[in-house]
Amino acid sequence: METTQRLLFLVTFLIHCITSVENINLRLDPLVDSNAGLIRGLHASDGDYSMFLGIPFANVNQSNPFGIATPQEKFRNVFEAYDDSLMLCPQYQSSGIKIGDINCLFLNVYVPNSANSQNRLPVMIYIHGGSFTSGSGRISEYGPKYLVNKGIILVSINYRLGPYGFMCLHTPDVPGNQGLKDQVLAFRWVKDNIEAFGGDVNRITLFGRSSGGISIDLHLLAEHDNLFNRVIMQSGTSLASKVLQTPGKPDTVAPVKIANFLGFETDSVSEALNFIAQIDSHLVITTANTLNMVFKPCIETEFNDIKPFLTKPWINTEIPKVKGMPILIGFNNKERSSQYVTKKPEYFENLNIIHEKLDQSFNFDDNELAEMENIVHHFYLGDEKINVTVKDEIGDFDSDCTYIHPIQRSIKQYIENSAENIFYYMFSYSGGRNFYRARNNVTGEGAFHTDEIGYLFDVSFLSEDNEKDMLILEQMTTMWTNFAKYEDPTPATSELLPVKWTPLTEDKWNYLNIDSELSIKSRPLKERMAFWDLFYKLNEDAQRQFEG
Repeated sequence: METTQRLLFLVTFLIHCITSVENINLRLDPLVDSNAGLIRGLHASDGDYSMFLGIPFANVNQSNPFGIATPQEKFRNVFEAYDDSLMLCPQYQSSGIKIGDINCLFLNVYVPNSANSQNRLPVMIYIHGGSFTSGSGRISEYGPKYLVNKGIILVSINYRLGPYGFMCLHTPDVPGNQGLKDQVLAFRWVKDNIEAFGGDVNRITLFGRSSGGISIDLHLLAEHDNLFNRVIMQSGTSLASKVLQTPGKPDTVAPVKIANFLGFETDSVSEALNFIAQIDSHLVITTANTLNMVFKPCIETEFNDIKPFLTKPWINTEIPKVKGMPILIGFNNKERSSQYVTKKPEYFENLNIIHEKLDQSFNFDDNELAEMENIVHHFYLGDEKINVTVKDEIGDFDSDCTYIHPIQRSIKQYIENSAENIFYYMFSYSGGRNFYRARNNVTGEGAFHTDEIGYLFDVSFLSEDNEKDMLILEQMTTMWTNFAKYEDPTPATSELLPVKWTPLTEDKWNYLNIDSELSIKSRPLKERMAFWDLFYKLNEDAQRQFEG
């Protein structure tokens, strides 16, 4: 009896030990030995991948948070990449709630468990949008599971916004484009470290939407070395009218205006800069918003020992980096209609959108502006005055000026500079995962600005219940990741992707219409685009440059 009890005890003990070891293995977090140091991540709960959250890649100068950041030093101890809650740069909130911290230069890395030194996977780096004033790369905003489950490593990055990222004073302390230089530091970190995660440094794809897409195009124009192999630009290039400074140049006395508003009276830019550098970032951001200040990419003045990002105007310029570069680019068919769809009749009574857009993009005198405004008005609205009944037509005009025709002009530049393959698309699908429509509870047909996000990322408030929505999601994530893997979104047709998406050529501008059914068509919105082609050709000398 005593022997039997001992055997039972021994068996029970062994089972307990085995179970404990299994539990330890299940809880064992992934550890990566990178050039940046040892980094420990987490096993994902929603897929076969690991997450490395909130990895610092650069440091902001605390005495001058408006200046150039420096690369993160190698970690002395294991960095526990468990949390990306600090991955939020200062940005304005209409609620008045303080959002973000200036120490926000972090990135997230999401790695399929299949990645290793014998199976290196392509890398996709996502640059968030938000008009250079808002947004972040946090997992709560851009859930990775749909993309990483396709066998790619996803990296989402942060960069400084508003005055901290895009104040351009033409001084060594604040030369301009700090947010874009933050992005470069993130790219360098990926280039230097991603092999340790099982990534392929020769297959790095940048992708982003809106100001993220604009940023990517600016990296093609920038003077830094090439840190990527292919690009995806969604609803934005450097020719977008929203990139133009108002009234054409950056505000080089911005610190003085902010400091004076906050009670520090001075005419000295350096004194004002030193003052606002010590002020709570929320006050600076709120003041800049109150004063309607705009901070965007600029053309920099060159200084010794400071490497610039951009020093030349970029309209009709050469783009050496684009030679041989595969490009996937497109737009949503109702981009700016979102700005008008819910507006009440009284909003349109004093709307002067055609005048404002033309004045922003062209240097017309008063008589020329009135004449050109009349021509554009007749093309879009006929003889109808601006009112609520023509809000769709106003949305089309705004979409064409702000995003769609600038994208077409950018494509022409890529062709002229020998881009390898250019895959052009128009996203037209209207479903339950359309990001803008769902977030703002708006109904109707077509796709607004940002609507495609719900078909690439896991967004908490979007449902997975609709079979058609999930099919579109499956198609888009497959095409986007195919491009990252093979430089071709449809290397072979299949039941999922029944059409072959071929690159456009100088003579044949075919594109993929992404709707309830995928279809290949020729020249999207061709009548409207032909109008603007002619308009720009006739007014080429009046076109405003993107100045610094």
